[in-house]
Amino acid sequence: MTIPDPERGPRPGYEAPGYEAPGYEVHEEIEDSRAGRIRAVRMVCSVITFITVLFAVVLVAHIILVLAEANPKNGFASFVSSWASGVSLGLHNLFTPDAAKLRTFLNDGTAAILWLLIGAALNFLIRRFTLPGPRRSVDYRRTIE
Repeated sequence: MTIPDPERGPRPGYEAPGYEAPGYEVHEEIEDSRAGRIRAVRMVCSVITFITVLFAVVLVAHIILVLAEANPKNGFASFVSSWASGVSLGLHNLFTPDAAKLRTFLNDGTAAILWLLIGAALNFLIRRFTLPGPRRSVDYRRTIE
């Protein structure tokens, strides 16, 4: 194999690297096989975060309505109350003080905090075990004995 002389230039018919012949397009694409997985994991974690924060917000709204003595026969108040009882994680009677406001504050407040902790724990575990780790380079060592 002969190498063209840099002082005289390339030989006729020689194509330098990166040369595109007229009329042809060269498309180069770098595909990261990890990108699809990362996108899917982020989407799942976003959905989990949305749902758990929504449940916590409903519980906090119920606390606010009870503390402000909202009319329980109102459509919005009854909707929030029924939804809060559905997402309270069975904690409606965990604390039983005599005051109804304090009972709602403690029970629904605990459930709201638990929803936020559940969401954070699920997101941590999903990211920890499904996202690929950093790319590691492999060093080859050759020894002569």
